Amino acid sequence: MGTTVIEAPDRTAERHAQGRAGKPTHHRNWLGGAAGWLWLAIVIVPIYWIVITSFKAQSSYYAANPLAPPLEPTLENYRAVIEADFAQYFINSVIVTVGAIVPAVVFSFMAAFAIVRSGGGRFLSGVRWMFMMGLAIPLQAVIIPIYLIIIRLQMYDTLMAMILPSIAFAIPLSVLVLANFIRDVPKELFESMRMDGASTWVILWRLAFPLTRPAVVTVTIYNGLHTWNNFLLPLILTQDPSKRTLPLALWSFQGDHGVNVPAVLAAVVLTTLPILVLYVVGRRQLLSGLTAGFSK
Repeated sequence: MGTTVIEAPDRTAERHAQGRAGKPTHHRNWLGGAAGWLWLAIVIVPIYWIVITSFKAQSSYYAANPLAPPLEPTLENYRAVIEADFAQYFINSVIVTVGAIVPAVVFSFMAAFAIVRSGGGRFLSGVRWMFMMGLAIPLQAVIIPIYLIIIRLQMYDTLMAMILPSIAFAIPLSVLVLANFIRDVPKELFESMRMDGASTWVILWRLAFPLTRPAVVTVTIYNGLHTWNNFLLPLILTQDPSKRTLPLALWSFQGDHGVNVPAVLAAVVLTTLPILVLYVVGRRQLLSGLTAGFSK
């Protein structure tokens, strides 16, 4: 009795083909990588130059290679900046920034909540369009009317003269961003709290605010950065040196016959540190606020 041997088909080539088909193919984006490294160099080289120059002596600044690190680093520039009423300028900048951003963000948050969750209406629709029109008006276009208004209010040469316009120009973008975030919160959550007897004020701060915290942090950092670095308002609305903010205080190191470049850059480094600390503290909330909506 013969035995029949059945040979199994060779599926090696088939498995190999399936493996190649199922294996993801990665293509290196050399062009994108080169563009990324180029952009990094464009950004990092000026920062590197600012930092190393702030440690150079003014006498040796023009005699050495600008990109070469200092052979004899010195802290005299930082000492000169601190002794030139830097603390007063720093306090002024903090007062103006906090005094402008806190009311602007609070008012913008309440306005955005009213626009999104009030059921609509012609009045609130018109208010929304008014805020959007505010985005199209640059500060430079209305600086003369602002100057005249501040003069009429007898607030010239005060910190409040810089705080009030900063609030006005921070509100439109803040309302637009916060309204989009509040609109993404499910309506069922608002209706559930309302059925439980919660008032509008409780819903605003107990529900809407925690869920939109990334957006609040985003607009706070964004507007805080613009207010902190604002140069035009302090230049036009103040004359008293004791009311100067940090960007305007950089003029203190400009003489009649030259500019103390290392001292100016030392002041730039000290001026940037608070913003850097603010970004490090709120970077997660900021990134989540900027990328919200892209994952949907």
